[in-house]
Amino acid sequence: MRTIGKATWLAGLFGLGILLLFPSGARAHCDSLDGPVVGVARVALQKGDVTPVLKWVRPQDEGMIKQAFARTLTVRGLGPDARSLADQAFFETLVRIHRQGEGAPYTGLKPAGSAEPGIVMADQALARGSADALIAAVARDIEHGLRERFARVMETREHAGDSVTAGREYVAAYVTFIHYVEGLHEAARATPSDHGTHETAAAHREEER
Repeated sequence: MRTIGKATWLAGLFGLGILLLFPSGARAHCDSLDGPVVGVARVALQKGDVTPVLKWVRPQDEGMIKQAFARTLTVRGLGPDARSLADQAFFETLVRIHRQGEGAPYTGLKPAGSAEPGIVMADQALARGSADALIAAVARDIEHGLRERFARVMETREHAGDSVTAGREYVAAYVTFIHYVEGLHEAARATPSDHGTHETAAAHREEER
């Protein structure tokens, strides 16, 4: 693949790295204690202003978050221990409501440092204001994933007719390869508003495997 063609292709696949290259359970960066949702919540609590966190929830959920925030501020005034418990409860409520708005399950807050390397790289790219390093890393992973799955299909195809077992190995390799390519193509064509749809589709493909 030529350099220019590769760069163009990767520009369309920018949002796919986390979606396809890491386990679905690790994609929920927003539910970790060092994720962006909790980070904004900490600042909001320090300032006593709920406004910064409202962007993380749907308009219809604002009232619930405002009530939880007000209760949290009240309890925080009872002492250090009460403040810690109140903050934790607010983080959990906020993240749960945020996840519900995404149509995603909430399985509790994850510890700091639990995000996958790819997610960390994505945040670092945003912090630097440049996607170059992230695109290069995703490109390497995509190329490796395609070559590995393609080679497996070619290898098993040579012996697919030897026995039923060999044939099934070929079919399994073929299906895995096709689903992977399908996911890449869907991600390349996706728009920002398609985030939830394609994440759900990717989860379904992982279950099929």
